[in-house]
Amino acid sequence: MAHSNQLDLELAQRAAQGAVRHAATLGLRICVAVLDGGGHPLAFLRMPGAPLHSIALSEDKAFTALSFGLPTSVWEGELQRASSALRQGLPLRPRFLMFGGGVPVLAGEGLAGAIGVSGASEQQDEHCAAAGLAAAGLLPDHLTFRAIQ
Repeated sequence: MAHSNQLDLELAQRAAQGAVRHAATLGLRICVAVLDGGGHPLAFLRMPGAPLHSIALSEDKAFTALSFGLPTSVWEGELQRASSALRQGLPLRPRFLMFGGGVPVLAGEGLAGAIGVSGASEQQDEHCAAAGLAAAGLLPDHLTFRAIQ
């Protein structure tokens, strides 16, 4: 990584490629987006045959995971414990997605970036994201993602 709290281009590309390789072994067609800690795109891949809507969904999953430092798959449970106003308002925010496939990349106490995967089921998307991080050596050697509680 270029800085201790930022993903660099090489790691982002390795993560995206690792997610795609994992998807291919499962016969899936996905899109994967990797953002740096500032929310800027570092890497993006779309497998042939992946749904076109998955382009934006993968980007928004990564954006949501980075914005809150939580996997997108935890939001249903998080919102159940929140106030009515938050439960009703947050899901209406642009780019906020609350289904699996977005995973933050943590560096110590900070966020180094995030990965978002879309095109398969929520669980498959999240597994592909985790496989991508593992392929880049970001799980668990350099960085970790918060496990779903």
